[in-house]
Amino acid sequence: MKKLTFLPLLLAVLFINVCSAQKIKHTFTLGDSAFLLDGKPLQIISGEMHCTRIPREYWRARMKMAKAMGLNTIGTYVFWNAQEPEPGKFDFSGNNDIAEFIRIAKEEGLWVVLRPSPYVCAEWEFGGYPWWLLKDKNMKVRSQDPNFLKAYREYIIQLGKQIAPLLVTHGGNVLMVQIENEYGSYSNDKVYLDINRKIFREAGLDGLLFTCDGPGEMADGYLPGYLPAVNGLDDPKQVKQLINKYHDGKGPYYISEWYPGWFDSWGKEHQGSVADSDAKKLDEVLSAGLSINMYMFHGGTTRGFMNGANMSRNDPYSPQTSSYDYDAPLNESGNPTAKFYKFRAVIEKHLSAGEHLPPVPDTAKTIAIKNIDLKESAPLFANLGSPVMSLHPMSFEDLNQGYGFVLYTTTLQNTVKGLLKISEMRDYATVYLNGKRISILDRRLKQDSLQIEADKPNSVLGILVENNGRINYGPYLPDNRQGITDKVTLNGAELTGWIMFKFPFNNLSGIKFNKVNPATAAPNGPAIYKGTFKLTATGDTYLDMHGFGKGFVFLNGSNLGKYWYIGPQQTLYIPAGWLNKGKNEIEIFDELNNGHQHISALDHPVLNEVVKE
Repeated sequence: MKKLTFLPLLLAVLFINVCSAQKIKHTFTLGDSAFLLDGKPLQIISGEMHCTRIPREYWRARMKMAKAMGLNTIGTYVFWNAQEPEPGKFDFSGNNDIAEFIRIAKEEGLWVVLRPSPYVCAEWEFGGYPWWLLKDKNMKVRSQDPNFLKAYREYIIQLGKQIAPLLVTHGGNVLMVQIENEYGSYSNDKVYLDINRKIFREAGLDGLLFTCDGPGEMADGYLPGYLPAVNGLDDPKQVKQLINKYHDGKGPYYISEWYPGWFDSWGKEHQGSVADSDAKKLDEVLSAGLSINMYMFHGGTTRGFMNGANMSRNDPYSPQTSSYDYDAPLNESGNPTAKFYKFRAVIEKHLSAGEHLPPVPDTAKTIAIKNIDLKESAPLFANLGSPVMSLHPMSFEDLNQGYGFVLYTTTLQNTVKGLLKISEMRDYATVYLNGKRISILDRRLKQDSLQIEADKPNSVLGILVENNGRINYGPYLPDNRQGITDKVTLNGAELTGWIMFKFPFNNLSGIKFNKVNPATAAPNGPAIYKGTFKLTATGDTYLDMHGFGKGFVFLNGSNLGKYWYIGPQQTLYIPAGWLNKGKNEIEIFDELNNGHQHISALDHPVLNEVVKE
């Protein structure tokens, strides 16, 4: 009897001890040259990963790979537009569950450096800002604009409820939190920076805060009294000199973004770096005692319509690919590369006596899928939905639409010939006259006009405009409204009387498909093609988009991302966890090419094939 009463007591004591151990509070402070965790030096060896770019079911596997390479920390952004897709409607579930992402990192023995600034850049749509901010034409993001700050504050307060309990000072594993992001490359308003700090503190983020900037922008972007970190500089001597200059002559020294790779843009060559020289530089940085965050350790994929774009005063608009492989140590599908093993060898050299790295997990199984039949199609112009009428064309934002496409139509009452000009068209348009495509206009190529000839009265002009990705970096960040944002003129006279049809493509419900030969279903216009296929076993695979034009793909209800024949990305990564044993459904929108009857998937990616336009 005594044994029976003792057992529950023992279990209760053990449970209390475990809970207490999980809530142990640490101290994380700045030493003169190093970070101090509980008073002892900690060299941060970090790699960037973003929960929204990685399927939730693979978060833990990616963390295990990080540990196996020798990382002790994960750096991560938080994307405001993913977590507040509509004003006041917050989504911290599924792939947006940043708190669970952080908790898994803790379970895998990893610290976290959190970068929750409403602006992230990150080759992400609008730099992370939600599109709906742009519904107010006068709002200035990234400024002291009261309307912007109100929305910003409300978001951070909600985010703080998720992440404040996970700070290291509360027993969690978040070491420190970044204020803003490379602000010095944008402006120099120290009052605005301090407003950021105050909002973070109000949200309960009471731990260590820091800023990050490129070496040439740190004077504008750092906040006095807080640690300045540097991006894109990896000479240890220069890093120390720079941070000393802005931090009272002392460290710690943190390279918050070190680039062992780079991102891809549509129509440009695949980017990357040399593993051997990267490994040599990593060795130099670690030998000098500096802390470092690899951007990226694992890039993953920018799903849906969330790719961003670059544009500067000297460079044209340049949207980024859906693949965010980044030539990173861990590739898009989470498998280690040659760079991974070279970095692992370097980090292993710097382990303390008796320390060993865990074995590298097995790589993921891959499969090929041949000849998926596309037996149904849905011409876009046969699925127009409800029209919106206006004297002048309306932007996406005025139509209360963030992403996807809008079809603008108007009737040309008389026969006419001349120059059609779409002022401030963003970003990609296919132009139709009486249902026949007559031109393509591409913002990348600074195209906004064409010669047209309507040889009969009451001809219908159609302009299908795509949001190809809002600008995520640089001076044009606030100027990010989409669609036809000004006017359309013909021989200098403005065209009026517009009928508009919205295609946000949040999902494909309501689309009416025809069970006919796709080769004849949509001979002259954009269409969605649908097929089903069965699998007896699943594995990672790569949808082969050769032969398709430009569009996006849904698989089993999930948007895999965009494709574009110009490359360099020619495949779309499908994680095994998104495939079913048994029946699977695929839906492909193509705005350029017609008559698709089959598609296949490869057992490898194709990310480096550019096609001349």
